Parts: sequence; C-alpha cells; structure tokens
Amino acid sequence: MDAAGVRARSRGLTLTDLSIGSSDQHPPQSVLDVLREATHDPATYRYPRFSDTLPLRAAAAEYLTRRFGVRLNAETEVLPLIGAQEGLAHLLLAVTDPGDTLLLPDPCYPPYWGAAAVAGLNVVTLPLTPERGFLPDLAAVPENVRPRVLLLNYPNNPTSAVATAQFFREAAAWCRERGTLLIHDHPYAELTFGDYRAPSALEAGTAGVVELHSLSKTHHLGGFRVGFAAGDTGAVGALARVKGAVDFHPYLGIQRAAAHALGLPDEVGRAGARIFEERRDALVPALRDLGWEVQTPQASMYAWARVPGLRDSVAFAVRAAEETGVVVSPGRAFGERGEGFVRFALVQPPEVLRAAARKLGTVGVGG
Repeated sequence: MDAAGVRARSRGLTLTDLSIGSSDQHPPQSVLDVLREATHDPATYRYPRFSDTLPLRAAAAEYLTRRFGVRLNAETEVLPLIGAQEGLAHLLLAVTDPGDTLLLPDPCYPPYWGAAAVAGLNVVTLPLTPERGFLPDLAAVPENVRPRVLLLNYPNNPTSAVATAQFFREAAAWCRERGTLLIHDHPYAELTFGDYRAPSALEAGTAGVVELHSLSKTHHLGGFRVGFAAGDTGAVGALARVKGAVDFHPYLGIQRAAAHALGLPDEVGRAGARIFEERRDALVPALRDLGWEVQTPQASMYAWARVPGLRDSVAFAVRAAEETGVVVSPGRAFGERGEGFVRFALVQPPEVLRAAARKLGTVGVGG
C-alpha cells in the first residue's frame, strides 16, 4: 500500500490516507504541559526503576475503578507498557512456551500474528462473521484444542464490533474451565459513540484475565508509546520479569503525562470521541450510497465495509490508491475472513471522507 501511494504521488495525485488508525487529534494541552515541565526536571533523565512507575500504576488503577468499577492492587496487578502492542508481544513470551496454542480471531489486528510468530505459538483461528456480530463462537472450538491463551479485542479492530459485559463473563468462565489465559486488547475503551460505553473484561474478575490499555486513541498520544497491562497477578508478574530483561519502562516525563491524562475528567475523552462519531456519520451513508454493506459503528475509529462482488481486496486497494489517491486497508490484510472487505480509519474531516467515498465509487472491483 505504501508503494501504491508513492506511485499515486508520482502521478500528481493528492493522497487521502485512511489506512492507518493513528489519531489526527491534538493531545490534551494539560498533558503536554506536564510533559513539557518534566523535560526541564533533571530527575526524569535517568533510567526509570520499577519503583518509579508506581504513580502511573496507581493512576491506572484509579482509572479502572472509576470507569469500570474494578479494583486492582497497583503494586501487583498493574504494569506500565511502552504501548499496548509491545505489551502483547512480551506478554505472550511471558505466559507461553513455543508450541502452545493461541486462539486468535479472524479477522484481527495484523501485529497479533507477528507476536504469535515471535513467541513460536500454534495459532487456531476463531471466525468472526457478520451473522454473529463479529463475535467468536467459543462453543464451536473443538474439544481437542487446548489453548494456552485466548486473545480478544472489543471494540474491535478492524470490524468496529462491540461486546457486552455478559460476553466477557462467558468468555472468562470458558477460559477458566480450560486453564486458558484471557487477554483482552482494549485500546478503544473510550472511543465510543452515543450512549454506548464499552465494558472491561476485568469486570468478569481478574483471575486468569489480563487487559491491555493504551493512551494512543482517547488521549491522542500514539507517538508517545505508553499504556498499561492490568489483571491476573501471575501473568502481570511474568510480564514484568520479561520486560525487566529488555526495557527500562517509558521515559519518566511520559509517565507523568500519562498519569495526569488518566486522571482527567471523562468529558475530555468524550469530546474526542464525538469528533470520530461525526466522521462516522459522514462516511457510512456515503459508502452505502455506493451500494457497499457497512454497519454503523458504536465504537472505535474504523468503518468496516463489505464491497459487493469484491474478490481481491488487496488488488482493489492498490488500484484505488493508484487511480484516486485514496488509501484504505484491504480486508485480506486482517486475515482470510477479511477478504471482500476494506477498512477505513476515521482520521480525516467529514468533508474529506465524503469526497474519498465518491472517488472510490469510480474504482471497479474486478481485475
């Protein structure tokens, strides 16, 4: 896709990149003020020790209590991350052995596959289909499959599907019966629309459950690389030991900024979510006008559209970029069951999204 974008620019086209879910919004000013002040404090320049992370761990625990009613021990059940993606890769290394089985949704966020490969895991996929609201059918997992880990992600990337607290209770119970660790990747916890509020898997209890949070989306801190893991004491402790061998935690100034961000009023995150909601309301009708099938997302920063007659989403996405300058993510990039779909990141203003949809209407699905 990057090469297709280069070719489009060489033809004089202006790119509209809707392929990457990186927020285009400004971080809260008070968060930047905290970081700016920290850069003038020489005490932040050294390697952070684990004990230095306690303020951020405490802020994360307080956020989880305020937002989800979940109470955790900041000393043993919360751990800062250099982004949730780093946290997942190291968590799989910490809690599995090569050859263990990972249950992975299909379609899913592509780096999940890379993390599984690095850990040497056997991946068994769980189909996510529109008929089931893109929720996995755990009852359909064969009895002879004994997974070490089940990885979930709701609100979901790429489908923007959401899950209920009851779903997480059932998934956690299913995992506990099998000695399976439930990992829930939760970066879109606050990017929800209307009256919908995303639940936490930790509401089903922390035993056998680890949840990964990120400040990249709600607080628009993607490039700062900061988040946290929370949940099962044994799993979080194992992750801490692995990370202790490979990194020194985020820069202390970023930790201070992240702790401040987690304590901000909920309305800060709601204001950002409303921007993405307005963009959703611009793009979804424009795609439906093309005859594309797309559900109205309740959360996330994506729209997941099935294109009638589309058999090769990669070829379509490349052609769309080269012919129109509109760059989208081909569904096949997210797994076999993503074929026939394309994903849009809501990272442009409404008028740009409408114009992009009109341009895509000129691109044939064949060839």
